[in-house]
Formats: sequence, structure tokens, C-alpha cells
Amino acid sequence: MDARADGAVTVDEKGAGGESVGTVVVAALANLGIALAKAVAGVISGSSAMLSEAAHSFADTVTELMLLTSLKRSEKPADEDHPLGYGGERYIWALLAAVATFVGGAVFSLYDGIHTLVAGEDLGNPLVSYIVLAIAFVLEGFSLRTAVKQARGEAARWRAPIGTYLKHTPDTAVKAVVLEDSAALAGLVIAAGGLLGGQLTGSGVWDGIASLCIGLLLLWVAWVLGRSNAQLLVGRPLPERVRAEMRELLLGVEHVEAVLELTTLVQGPQEALVAAKVDFRDASTAAQIEWACEDAARRLRERFPLVRRVYLDPTPGFAQRRTEGLNPW
Repeated sequence: MDARADGAVTVDEKGAGGESVGTVVVAALANLGIALAKAVAGVISGSSAMLSEAAHSFADTVTELMLLTSLKRSEKPADEDHPLGYGGERYIWALLAAVATFVGGAVFSLYDGIHTLVAGEDLGNPLVSYIVLAIAFVLEGFSLRTAVKQARGEAARWRAPIGTYLKHTPDTAVKAVVLEDSAALAGLVIAAGGLLGGQLTGSGVWDGIASLCIGLLLLWVAWVLGRSNAQLLVGRPLPERVRAEMRELLLGVEHVEAVLELTTLVQGPQEALVAAKVDFRDASTAAQIEWACEDAARRLRERFPLVRRVYLDPTPGFAQRRTEGLNPW
């Protein structure tokens, strides 16, 4: 999407959809290879932090597979059984991906860290772990670079800082990859710190603490992603600035007296619904009102191409309702 000089929002039809798929595929391939390498290194070195990192990467791989499923499923066109389309499936699968991060990564890491602190561990040769961590850092960095590049491009189109874009974007696939890869890089640094602390002191306590820190980091990622997808599933409106522009546009349509109520709903990264109660001039004929509704829908779609559905409800205004002795709806 991009913002024009006059503030109108448009959508790049080649869109974020294809970019998002590529971003998720890169992340999935990187995480699968990293997970296997970490698991082998964890077994050889006996490091609980490395095993936690392996669980972290396996969870991220499952997450990316679910995100790919969400992207494909949500692209299905609307049909008779789903007249509003399948956009909501994106957020259902993305929410399940956040749960996978919690169960597959955070829970295991916390359990392994507590077990290490209680039972202790025999430290093996950490050299393999250091090598794997270094390689993983490079691969995760490449994956993060791909995701951030897409996020920056989308943020530039919205003319918003990347932090603001990631906070509010309905494209939760890109948001998930950016957060997970950032957490992965932080987790690698924590795991390396745990290995170094154990190597210098000969105690497995540092490794256990590192595992707990990784678990808490994954809990935070799962919470942020889960909350974002839950908000979109429940129903989130378009930004206030966009809603204000829509009101002005509707008021500029011939025969429209007032916009009494405006409801918007994000249905996907490039799809939104607009519904409004509109007070038309009392002197307007039925035909004029019908054509005014058509004109309003056309203007909304031209200025905001992400708007796929427009529903306008001709409604008596407040003054007319008082005259008739009717209560507001």
C-alpha cells in the first residue's frame, strides 16, 4: 500500500502477497537448517541453551509453515458459502503459529532451563556449538534482512516509520517473521553467553539461565503475535485518518446531507469493508439516492483500492427523527 500526497491510500496489486510468501519461504528454509544444526550441537555439547535454541528454531519452522498455509488459504476468492471471502483464515493460522511458538519453543526452553538449574548438567565441548551459533547468526541475519526490506518498503508506501507500520500492519506474516528472526538473533547471543559463562566457570547454571531467558523471549514474541492476530479476528477498523477521509469523501457526494455512522473492517492486508448510515436530502428521489450510493461506492474504491465492499444504508437524520418522535438507532 502507499499513501499519495493527498493522503489517499492505494494498493500495489502485485502487492505484499507475493513478497510475503517469499519472505516466509526464506525464513522457513533458514530455520529448518538451523534447527537441525543446533540439535546436533546441543547433543554433542550437552548444552541446554543449545537445545532450547534448537526447539526455538523448530518452532519457528512450524510457524513459517503455518504462515504459508495462511497466505495460500486466504487467497481463495469469495464464494456462496463464504460471501465475504477467506481473508480471516490468514489470522486464524497466524494465531495458531503464535501458539506453536509458545508451546514448541517457550515451554520447552523454560522446562529445560529449570531442569538444568535443578539437576545440573555435564558440559561437553562447546566448540561445535560456537560454530553452529555463528553460522545460524549469519542465516538468521539474512532472513531478517529480507523481512525488514519488505517491511521498510511497505512502511515507505504508507509514509510511516517502520516501527509504526509493524505495530499496525494487517500483514501479520511479515510482522511474525521480523519478530521471530529478531528474537532468534537475540536468542543466539543469549545462548553464546550461556556457553561462555559455563566454559569460564565450569558451572551449568549459566546455561540454565540462558535457556530460561530464551524461553521468556519466546513468551513475549508469542504474546505480541497472538494479540495482534486476535485483534484482527475480533475485528479491527481502518486507521482513524483513513476513516476521516472517507467521511469527507461521502459528504462530497451529491444528495448526501450527513454521515451518521461509519463502520470499517479490515478483512486482510489488501481488503477492507465499509458500511455507513447516510442521511440523504429529503427532496432527493429514490433514483437519485440509488445513483448517489453508486457514485459514493465508486469514489471510495477509486481513492482506497483496498476497499472491496461498500454498504450504504439511507437513514433519517437526527432532526427528522426528533420531528417524528423516533429514537436514534
